[in-house]
Amino acid sequence: MTSDADMAAPTCGPDGCTINPTTSSTTAAAGMPQRGQGPILDLQVVSDAICPWCYVAKQHLKVALARLADEGLYFNVHWMPFELNPEMPKGGMERREYRSRKFGSWQKSRSLDGGVTAAGRAAGLEFHHELMQRTPNTFDSHRLVWLAGREGVQDAVVEAVFRAYFSEGRDIGDANVLADVAASAGMDRDRVKAFLASGEGTDEVRLEIALGRRTGTQGVPTFVLNGHPLFSGAQPADVIAAAFREWAILNANTVTEAPNVQP
Repeated sequence: MTSDADMAAPTCGPDGCTINPTTSSTTAAAGMPQRGQGPILDLQVVSDAICPWCYVAKQHLKVALARLADEGLYFNVHWMPFELNPEMPKGGMERREYRSRKFGSWQKSRSLDGGVTAAGRAAGLEFHHELMQRTPNTFDSHRLVWLAGREGVQDAVVEAVFRAYFSEGRDIGDANVLADVAASAGMDRDRVKAFLASGEGTDEVRLEIALGRRTGTQGVPTFVLNGHPLFSGAQPADVIAAAFREWAILNANTVTEAPNVQP
């Protein structure tokens, strides 16, 4: 379904992030139902809070889903966890030390950051790597996203976590920071603090991470539609929309109809 050009979109994996060119394409919405009469698809987005391309992809996804909603195609979106640095100490590491060791030099790290900053700006995002002092352990951020899903505010929390790290340079491995971020997205700060201090959600998040690895997820972002891994990478919005549209047309008999939605 996806072309070689589509698969070249930027991704992040345990060995680092790639910066590859992509080719935009558009597929006509032939045969798609009218607004309010289309299917609802379950979309899982596998990501990590320190993956810059996941933040860019989230921005592109928002544009793509708005376009598809106008065509009558709707999605239940769920964010799934992936750890780019599963061996990261609980307290994280000083970013310059960690990145210099990982990429061979601080200069190489800054060069990679520059490419991300440019791509983010093109998507309407502001990356401020100069504010980042630590590379965090992201497991608790995944627990927070899991809790947010149970409380119906997952997308807002994911957005707030990305913004806190990439735009504000905050340490999202710190429980107090995560509680503040959650509160900014509408969650109860005290409830979040108590949750993070407990073990709640730990087994569930570990299971979700393990399931993702067993199904072949090796880099993020990865998009899984109705249980079928579709593609990875920060694809442009029109490529995302085209892939989802094509999948829905080819699998029209396997999806659930949405209720009638007025424009």
